[in-house]
Amino acid sequence: MNDQRIAILTDSGTNTPLDFAREHDITIVPLVINFSDGTYHTDVDITTDDVIARLPEEIPSTSLPSPSTLLAALEDCRKRGYEKAIFVTISSGLSATNQTVHLVASEIEDFPVAVIDTKSIGVAAGLVTMNAALMVEACVPFEEAERRLTELSEHTLVLFCVDELVYLRKGGRISEAVYRLGSALNIKPVFDCDSEGRYRIVKKSRGLQKAVRAIEDLIVERASHYAQVVLAICSANPNAPVDTYERNLRERVANEVGLIRSGITADLIVHTGPTLLGMAVQPATPEMAAWFEGAKA
Repeated sequence: MNDQRIAILTDSGTNTPLDFAREHDITIVPLVINFSDGTYHTDVDITTDDVIARLPEEIPSTSLPSPSTLLAALEDCRKRGYEKAIFVTISSGLSATNQTVHLVASEIEDFPVAVIDTKSIGVAAGLVTMNAALMVEACVPFEEAERRLTELSEHTLVLFCVDELVYLRKGGRISEAVYRLGSALNIKPVFDCDSEGRYRIVKKSRGLQKAVRAIEDLIVERASHYAQVVLAICSANPNAPVDTYERNLRERVANEVGLIRSGITADLIVHTGPTLLGMAVQPATPEMAAWFEGAKA
């Protein structure tokens, strides 16, 4: 428990690295995956590999944690001695999780909860969660941490592409026209999250490798706006040349203080498919820079 007794919670859609979560006592509330034979919970009773194996037969749906599940998570933190909480969620533009946490938190007496809308998803949102834990451990006051995390979310960029568009179409993330055109002409859209936290196509490339290069270019351009940055790469495809992508980014972004690599949680795979490749860039906070420096020591 940190000295401020501020609990850190997040949902599984933020893709927060599990090792980091365990080391910093971050509570991850799983999103729900609905197959025809029942409901499952990310990293509780279903894994990313399980979902990928079942996708050829059925594309499931997902749903947010129930209010009772969110309440139980917050109450558990209080029982363990925490006096306040910071709950970091994926974009309110993509999920109602953020709004539901706000509602649940408003019903809890004598246990303040700051709810952070990352306006992002996946590993980019995970970077915000990591910062929340590090700020609290560095004794950043509760209200200041809330303000800084909200501002940090606005400056965090996530970009991704997929080799197969069928999953984004099934989930309603792209139109039928984009799906048909992309499939017929091998056009791979590059997506980010707009100011409202909704998916947006920012570039269209002919072929996956050109799409990846476009993502790298956009990451490099954004990184140039800050003195120091943190980078992230996520992929669930064991055949993707992630080592090459990491080397390319690090060669092109001279001001990076560290890079996070992660897989992709089961609930995210449902909507993107197993070929998702994502990258993120975030201005490095003093707390994150110090953590990377400590990890190198």
